[in-house]
Amino acid sequence: MNGVMNNPLNISSSPHARDRWTTAFIMRLVILALLPTTIIGCVYNGIHATLVVLFGVVTAVLTEMIFDKLCHKPDTWKDGSAVVTGLMLTLSLSPSVPLYAPVVGSIFAILVVKCAFGGLGKNFVNPALAGRCFLLISFGRAMSTFAVDGVSSATPIAMLMTGRTVNITEMFLGTTSGVIGASIVAMLLGGMFLWALDVIHGEICFSVLGGFTLLMGLFGGQGFDPGFLLAHLCGGGVVMGAFFMATDYTTSPVSKLGQMIYGLLIGALGALFRVKGGTADSFSYSIIIANLIVPLIDHFIIPKPYAYRRSAIRRREGDTRSFVKRLPKPVVVLTVITLIAGVALSGVYAITKDTIEEQKRAANAASYRVVLPEADSFGQDRTIDAAIEDMNGGVYGAGFGRVYINECLPGYDAEGNLVGHVVRVTTADGFDGDITLVVGMKADGVLQGISYTVLNETPGMGMRAGEPEFMSQFEGREVERFTLNKAGASDNAPDAIDAVSGATITSTAVVNAVNAGIDFYHNVVIGGED
Repeated sequence: MNGVMNNPLNISSSPHARDRWTTAFIMRLVILALLPTTIIGCVYNGIHATLVVLFGVVTAVLTEMIFDKLCHKPDTWKDGSAVVTGLMLTLSLSPSVPLYAPVVGSIFAILVVKCAFGGLGKNFVNPALAGRCFLLISFGRAMSTFAVDGVSSATPIAMLMTGRTVNITEMFLGTTSGVIGASIVAMLLGGMFLWALDVIHGEICFSVLGGFTLLMGLFGGQGFDPGFLLAHLCGGGVVMGAFFMATDYTTSPVSKLGQMIYGLLIGALGALFRVKGGTADSFSYSIIIANLIVPLIDHFIIPKPYAYRRSAIRRREGDTRSFVKRLPKPVVVLTVITLIAGVALSGVYAITKDTIEEQKRAANAASYRVVLPEADSFGQDRTIDAAIEDMNGGVYGAGFGRVYINECLPGYDAEGNLVGHVVRVTTADGFDGDITLVVGMKADGVLQGISYTVLNETPGMGMRAGEPEFMSQFEGREVERFTLNKAGASDNAPDAIDAVSGATITSTAVVNAVNAGIDFYHNVVIGGED
């Protein structure tokens, strides 16, 4: 009895499995896996991006350390989990966000999502993702502005969603506009390193990538085109989410089957938000939603006890059927139907692709004729096209907000005489998303009018920018730049446009887009002819 009392048993709560790999050791491996993309992101994006990473990581560690001291808890900040949270949060931010963003995001992630629920292992969603979503909701405009060396530009996924082309090589290397941790090759290197060491579960990673690819191929609008799918896989945080965010031990299922279902759910939701959502930056939400469903998955999909082998039980009961024959017929039928439907949809798209493109061109031509009715046909100008290509999808000029020049075509009458130009412009500053419009400029420099090709603002408010009362203000005006009068402040100035009442943001975005089109016409089209 005395011997027992002198060597008491170590009694602790389950699980009782022991391993030499401590939490601190695993966190160091994750930090090591994140270093390549961190270095590339900081070197490419410059000193401000480096400060964003440092501010986020230091704030995360200090927040947990202060919480531990005030609440008289063990020094959990030493295990490295706070560093991982701060690092993953900042790598998912724009390199041009204000420095308060990583500070606020890290405090929310550590204090509210992690510590308030009991610390490491007790958070119900991924802290870094929760912090990022908090910033997206609270500071949407700052979070959606991407700039390198002070030059703003659209992210590759935002360009894809507006029909523009992207450079997949630059996306793969991480040398394009986007978040700090945008290097796919570095993310894959780190992710495969963790997978090879069995730190993360391949069932989750590859289910996320597979589910996303399948749904984008079926419903993305371009079938299983390799370039299209690869571009979407390389952007929007898909790879980072699959290898580093979704694989968080606390917020992912326990069983392998549950992990596969969880990964497929994330991939499917990510594709759904990408195709039907109003923003390209939505993969974070798919992981957060899946995190909330994990308890339900673990409730219904329970790992089998040790030494339980179904194969032995089947042999004992005389069941010698193969795996294929044991599959329920409804499952086989549904799988076959899904595969046939997928192949059929891809085939239909391949057959109708040219027709769809022709319809898009016809729709654009119709909007061109609205703003330049004197034109009988529209042609191409290689000099203008080259000028637009040189912008590389970047924001046009200064003082117009996030405006992009999509296309500019000369218009000719029936005799072949030049009657003017049409400029198709997209602004990302709309209240509810992108606004695309066409500006019609006559050869004498008079603005003939504007026409929308994309306007999805709030009904009864921003959508009133598409009514004749507002649009007619631009017709027949010859100005270098319009100014916007807020509702009720009309001064009848020759360059003034009265805003739509209750829709100042939409009105400002439209006026900026029109001003960009006028500026492009005068400085590139006319300037290029001198």
